[in-house]
Amino acid sequence: MVSAVPDLVTPADDVSPDLVHGAFSDHGPWQVDPDAMPWRSVVPTIRQTIAAQVPELIAPGRIPAGSRFVEVVGRVGGALALWTATGRRKGGSASTADLSRRLRLAAEILGPTFIKLGQIISSGQGVFPKELVDEFVKCRDQVPAEPFDVVRQVVERDLGRRLEDVFVEFDRKPLAAASIAQVHRAVLADDLAGGGREVVVKVQRPRVSELVHQDIRVMAWVAPYLIGRIPVSSLANPPALVEVFAETITEELDFRLEAQNMLDVARSLRELNQTAYVIPRPHPTLVTRRVLVMERLSGFSFDDVDGITEAGVDTHAIVRTSMIGFLEGAMIHGVFHGDLHGGNLFVQPDGRTALFDFGITGRLTEPKRQAFLRLLMSGMMSDVKGQLAAIRDLGALPPDTDLDQVFDDLGLSEAPLDPTQLTPDELITELQKFVKQLLGYGARLPKELMLFVKNLMFVDAAIGALAPDLDLFGEVTHIATHFATNHGQRLVNEMGVASGSFEVDLTSFKDSLGVDRSLDQVTYADLQARRELIGRRMSDHHSEQKRRFPFSRRR
Repeated sequence: MVSAVPDLVTPADDVSPDLVHGAFSDHGPWQVDPDAMPWRSVVPTIRQTIAAQVPELIAPGRIPAGSRFVEVVGRVGGALALWTATGRRKGGSASTADLSRRLRLAAEILGPTFIKLGQIISSGQGVFPKELVDEFVKCRDQVPAEPFDVVRQVVERDLGRRLEDVFVEFDRKPLAAASIAQVHRAVLADDLAGGGREVVVKVQRPRVSELVHQDIRVMAWVAPYLIGRIPVSSLANPPALVEVFAETITEELDFRLEAQNMLDVARSLRELNQTAYVIPRPHPTLVTRRVLVMERLSGFSFDDVDGITEAGVDTHAIVRTSMIGFLEGAMIHGVFHGDLHGGNLFVQPDGRTALFDFGITGRLTEPKRQAFLRLLMSGMMSDVKGQLAAIRDLGALPPDTDLDQVFDDLGLSEAPLDPTQLTPDELITELQKFVKQLLGYGARLPKELMLFVKNLMFVDAAIGALAPDLDLFGEVTHIATHFATNHGQRLVNEMGVASGSFEVDLTSFKDSLGVDRSLDQVTYADLQARRELIGRRMSDHHSEQKRRFPFSRRR
């Protein structure tokens, strides 16, 4: 929940006065006045209704009726059968890659719901196997646009007016088309707020809501049968993945929730004085379940490193803004953008980062927000037991977990093994042992933690692209100092840690990276070189195994 802060800095005279409400552009096409946005009144009811729907959608035991069930089971089952007959014998990474390709092809044939699932998986580096992530990245640009006549029907039905009465211009070709919706450039009619200004119109695909509900029921029925049968589940086992997916995608089906998410994240960033972010303004009145009109912002793609650099933008500052803004939103206000990837961010010429697509937004209950804060600060103080307790309180471990036993069983009091010094067989054995132990404790990956980890993986990739020479140890120290300086009283109240007594200890952070504890500095480039070394050794190991045992079959 976003808390109110009474002493917000008053905007300067030469910028929009609505900056008091959020981190928006300096000169908006209209003014944001939350109390004057009629669509906001139904948002709490919508959230309650959706939350009540999810358990029913994923209820075990029921067999979904209809041809959709037959189609989904046939496509997924066919992919698994072909992999079992041919791809499984390849072993190792090649086997996983083969299965990933077959699942991706099945998802594309099955349509928007499964493509959306693939898109979520594609941004889960570190959560899902690399082969699965790399394959599902292809789902990001595989969705054909709806015909313009269909778009017109949705817009006119939801807004209750002819399209030409609302927009004096409306591009027939979309700027982008995704699984749930597509976006079009338009110009507002003069009699509306922001009249004559360019906007972006997000339009939901017709019948997608009905199809999503059908598909979730099918997924929930199929998922338990996939446990232990495919090598791509890890801790995000199929039923848990379906539950997380159901919780996220059902919220995306009502654009009034997304518009409210935009306001809440913008408010949080403003209260935290994170002025290096810009959130587009949702329109005061043109927001419905299937249509969202918003301010149009532009800039460099987050992947356009050359363009950003040539514009004279400090790439190190962009990375620092991303890290601190994302962490503060979660730890202090309990709200954060839940789907960071290159397509959802623009870097503006002045160095500010514009955020888009708030359909997936992390929202933490107060206990979970405090758990996230304890997780961050315990990590910075190398308090491993404190980290375990925070992970438990986030729902990743059962409430009655014996943390002392976990601490001892996982050997967390000892320096970790250096993965670059292990043979591939030893590394595989250690990873399997670790995962097996966690599963034995009932470990799972709850929605909020999964979104948080996904975002951390994006930040990791952003550092690699924009600031590979960044000293990671120095940045962690900088973040810790920022929290201690700006949120000292909160640390006292919620963690019992006085800001004056707070000391950064990077031991556990170094352990998580698998580097020597005696190192004083590690850049992202150094870390990536270690990862590539491990990857090459694993690949060479699989190739050697295949050469020595060409006819063996994994069982």
